[in-house]
Amino acid sequence: MNLSRIIGNGLVKRSFQIVGSGRSGIDGGYKRIAHQVRFNTTKVPVGETAPLDNTTPLIQEEIAQSESPDTISIVQTVEELTKEGTFTEDLETSLVGHLQSRYLVESITHDDLFDLTLPQSGQKFKLYCGADPTAQSLHLGNLLPLMVLLHFNLRGHDVVGLVGGATGAVGDPSGRTTERSQMEDSERLSNVEKIQHQIVSFLQNGIEYAKSRNYPIPKAGEISTANNASWWESIGMLEFLAKYGRYIRVSSMLARDSIQSRLSAQKGLGFNEFTYQILQAYDFWHLFKEHKVNMQVGGNDQWGNITAGIDLISRLQKPYGNEDQQNSAYGMTVPLLTTPTGEKFGKSAGNAVFIDKNLTTPYQLYQYFINAPDDIVAKLLKTLTLIPLNVIDNEILSKHEADPGLRIAQRILAREVVDLIHGNGVGEEMAYITSFLFPTPDQPFNDTITADKLIQNFKRSGILVKLNYSDFENVDERMSTVLAKVTDKSRREMKQLIKSGGVYLGLERDQFEDPEDIVLFDRDNHLIDGKLLLVRVGKQNYYVVEFS
Repeated sequence: MNLSRIIGNGLVKRSFQIVGSGRSGIDGGYKRIAHQVRFNTTKVPVGETAPLDNTTPLIQEEIAQSESPDTISIVQTVEELTKEGTFTEDLETSLVGHLQSRYLVESITHDDLFDLTLPQSGQKFKLYCGADPTAQSLHLGNLLPLMVLLHFNLRGHDVVGLVGGATGAVGDPSGRTTERSQMEDSERLSNVEKIQHQIVSFLQNGIEYAKSRNYPIPKAGEISTANNASWWESIGMLEFLAKYGRYIRVSSMLARDSIQSRLSAQKGLGFNEFTYQILQAYDFWHLFKEHKVNMQVGGNDQWGNITAGIDLISRLQKPYGNEDQQNSAYGMTVPLLTTPTGEKFGKSAGNAVFIDKNLTTPYQLYQYFINAPDDIVAKLLKTLTLIPLNVIDNEILSKHEADPGLRIAQRILAREVVDLIHGNGVGEEMAYITSFLFPTPDQPFNDTITADKLIQNFKRSGILVKLNYSDFENVDERMSTVLAKVTDKSRREMKQLIKSGGVYLGLERDQFEDPEDIVLFDRDNHLIDGKLLLVRVGKQNYYVVEFS
């Protein structure tokens, strides 16, 4: 796709530099200004909030939504932040303009998208974003394009989540310095099913989340998913080259940043990854022609792939499209979430925070966001929640800036993101748990404690383990044995932790002393109300066990 062709089709990239720490480059003749939202993974001091602990048990149990727990809180409630009418200002503006204010727009292909997404324009969009099944779960890096889909869907537009069952076997070179490792077909097919379910679940949860925040939804659009293997499996290589090859320009493919960076790298670029942009371009054409999809949304590293699709659509409409209706196709990119070192945020760098509760528990997700650094918490509130902009700027941030040490903005952010991903009320439960496990002078835990109340609030946390008393029958019932089983450690390791004074039990977190390893497991003395064991190992790692 050469520059003159792009300009001739009205394709003009508009980039929005949100912060000064951008980078620039050239992609197919366009100047790129990338907005990078960086996560700081530095742990906060002990006693302020709990860090993400990947050693916490991941046993889960599905339960019905419970009432929000009683807790001492210094942050505004959901009801206080999203009163009826607070969304009016947001909804009266252009949707693209509103998304730009929320740091959700990096680049657009057409300036008229601002006017076309005004409430009174009457324009209906059907947009999609894609994800390759390279892991069994989406991660936080995937959320930004999904948030764009959610915003459009809440305003009545149809959205499609595309999973690359076919393209995932090839591998996208965008944003990467090395080639992806191969995956077994059975694993890829399993991942496709899981990710399709996650996309639908996220968008449906998003609608319920919006309703719980008094977001006006006259009529939400349709939500659907697709697997591109369903059309690629019937296309042969010779057939594809004969029919479409003449409309694809190698010079444009070579000019893209993702290709140039890999060609100059020591390991080079395989033909499979070089042709990935063709496959994604054809996906857009197929969805455009067969399902009336007219907009693609992706991360900023997808700009070249998106414009390749729009260019292919413009070339194919006349020979293969409906001549009576020559529609336009649009593209939009969102900023990338990057690590403090500038790497693409996600599974490839080993820093992923997943939206699957079995991989990253709701408790861990809450701790992750409550530890967000002050310099990006405002952007994350606008990017990953639906809280009205005027409420974020005039209420949340003003209170946060008055005393940043209280971490009011982070606490609201953590609650909102957990509710958005895992369901209404889960965020409040995680706030309750955090206050219970890590009380602070500014937010003490003064609630009346019972085992049943703790179990109810821990059920959706992902850190509650269930054991049967029968599990310890006919075995050594020394406390060190029970604790070893609970913490998934060896008896030798547990005995050493006990000797060194690193194990604490019960509501008061009393240090467990048993240097001779002679204390037996006693339900009456070691369990809260005879049914709940609370263990802390070290300063931060908690294990919560329900016995039955």
